[in-house]
Amino acid sequence: MSSLINSKIKPFKATAYHNGEFQPVSDEDLLGKWSVVFFYPADFTFVCPTELGDVADNYAKLQEMGVEVYSVSTDTHFTHKAWHDASDTIKKIRFPMVGDPTGTISRNFEVMIEEEGLALRGTFVINPEGEIKVAEIHDLGIGRDAKELVRKIQAAQYVASHPGEVCPAKWTPGEETLAPSLDLVGKI
Repeated sequence: MSSLINSKIKPFKATAYHNGEFQPVSDEDLLGKWSVVFFYPADFTFVCPTELGDVADNYAKLQEMGVEVYSVSTDTHFTHKAWHDASDTIKKIRFPMVGDPTGTISRNFEVMIEEEGLALRGTFVINPEGEIKVAEIHDLGIGRDAKELVRKIQAAQYVASHPGEVCPAKWTPGEETLAPSLDLVGKI
């Protein structure tokens, strides 16, 4: 299996439920800004609303950072609307909820569980050029943490704007970075 890191996103067209409307979404919408594509298995489930609610709680911060979030499941945009209308947790969502009933987007990002027609829990951070900079895939029973996602995006944005520097483990904005060199080998 080849890595998706630094690969360009593949073309797709879909429909999202967003701000009370059905809207077209495509790979073109992800270009020109930082994006997160956040896959989850299905609407009306157990771990999924906790994750989406967590991302919704951190959405304002992500927007401040110039990041758009696209949640994706193999449900339809109609199901997303019904879930949004039925759940107080999901009502908090202000980002596009993309329907992927054909599984095209899930396959493009290599998170499709073919036997079940569901997506694994996959999180992908995409730079403005459409390149995947972070790819994280979880088993269905393991929920994700939006604050860690924010930190990873901050690191990706920092590295993109500071060539020659890298962010060490647990780095947060304002902390020291590293400038890889022969002098650092074996001294960290």
